[in-house]
Amino acid sequence: MEAIGMVETRSLVAALEALDTMTKAANVQLVDLKKVGSGIVTVIVTGDVAAVTSAVESGKTAHNRTGGELISANVIPRPHTDLSKIL
Repeated sequence: MEAIGMVETRSLVAALEALDTMTKAANVQLVDLKKVGSGIVTVIVTGDVAAVTSAVESGKTAHNRTGGELISANVIPRPHTDLSKIL
C-alpha cells in the first residue's frame, strides 16, 4: 500500500458520487466505505501516491453534483504497515 486516500461526506449519495469520480479519475482501488453515523460516510481508496492524490482532489468536488456536504478529505502517503490492519 503506497498511499491511502479518504473523502468524508454527509450523504451516502455524495459518497458514492465521490467514489465513482475517484475511480474514474485515477488508478485507485476501494478499500472500504465506512458509515460513521448521522449520515456521515467515508470512502477509503488506495494506490500509488500520485493516483490517490489525484483521486482525492477529484472526489472533493464530486459532492457538489449531489448536494451533499464535504466533511473532510486526506491523503496519507506511505502509511505505516500496521495501519492496514485497522482498515
